[in-house]
Amino acid sequence: MASVNFKNIVKKYNDNLILDNVNLEIKDHEFVVVVGPSGCGKTTLLRLLAGLEEITSGDIEIDNIKVNDLPPSKREIAMVFQDYALYPHMTVRENMSFALKLKRFPKEEIEKRVKEAATILQLEKLLNRMPRQLSGGQRQRVAIGRAIVRKPKVFLFDEPLSNLDAKLREEMRIEIAKLYQNLNSTIVYVTHDQVEAMTLAGRIVVMNKGIVQQNGTPLDVYRKPQNAFVAGFIGSPTMNFLKGKIKFEGDFFYFENNDAKIFLPMFSFPEAEKYSGKEVILGIRPDDIVLDSAKIDHAHKLSAVVEVIELLGHRENIYLKMGEQRILAVGEAFGDLSPNAKAEFSLNYKNIHIFDAITEKRINP
Repeated sequence: MASVNFKNIVKKYNDNLILDNVNLEIKDHEFVVVVGPSGCGKTTLLRLLAGLEEITSGDIEIDNIKVNDLPPSKREIAMVFQDYALYPHMTVRENMSFALKLKRFPKEEIEKRVKEAATILQLEKLLNRMPRQLSGGQRQRVAIGRAIVRKPKVFLFDEPLSNLDAKLREEMRIEIAKLYQNLNSTIVYVTHDQVEAMTLAGRIVVMNKGIVQQNGTPLDVYRKPQNAFVAGFIGSPTMNFLKGKIKFEGDFFYFENNDAKIFLPMFSFPEAEKYSGKEVILGIRPDDIVLDSAKIDHAHKLSAVVEVIELLGHRENIYLKMGEQRILAVGEAFGDLSPNAKAEFSLNYKNIHIFDAITEKRINP
């Protein structure tokens, strides 16, 4: 396996800037997930690494070797595409072995590699089937197997699960996680699904508008988002955002707007005095809204009207209207709330996120 290094990567299509000075280092044997909305440049970054697109400026290194001018066949990478790209007239065995036959590998070596990959992916009984005889998950495993037999330095995955239904996506996430454990490979995985990113990645790279917004472990990105975009993109359901000002009253700081007055402990926002009177954005995740009456901080409680309740088995999504502001709370099924009823709640103040209203950068530690 090998390391990958993107240095000052710029990609333009005519006058359209797709990637804006991207710098990213991926270590040997690391599983990195590049995540972001459609059009953020993540697939373009992968295609540049694969050699399927030309770099406008900057350098890409694989195993400390510059590969800008190397064709895809010389980069020792294997790519798994979104649409499987299997040959419909070939069996599973023939699909998996085709690239090796083109390179004139000995028959014994080809058979050995196909059997090894089939065993890892549980495809042994399917080797003589045609792609039309396979389920979507099986086809995706064949596409992965075709990459494994090549024994590349780097595996590239371009949204490989987006064509599968929810259950198959869950199953394939497990398969890919097991594959990484078995092969201990360097993997660069692109997706727009933040659940895939959180569950698979050793490290997440969040992109938007061609720029790397944050780069860190899944928990770091979730707990300490560096800006409001990352905070809203990572986490399901998405974070609640309120706009308002920091106010100093007595010995305490508050976040205040027309709909709410929210206590700010100094330990969660030590720079509150610097922002007194200034516009900020307050972020709170739905599961950090406390509705259980036994756990509410009654000294700093808030009130709202229940709009809608979505029952999800043992949990509920509760949409609250606080003045003109709608917020979402997630928690255990309480059973004592109903639409149009008044609800009292407090916040898990240790997990409040505060962002500058202009730059949208995080300003609390």
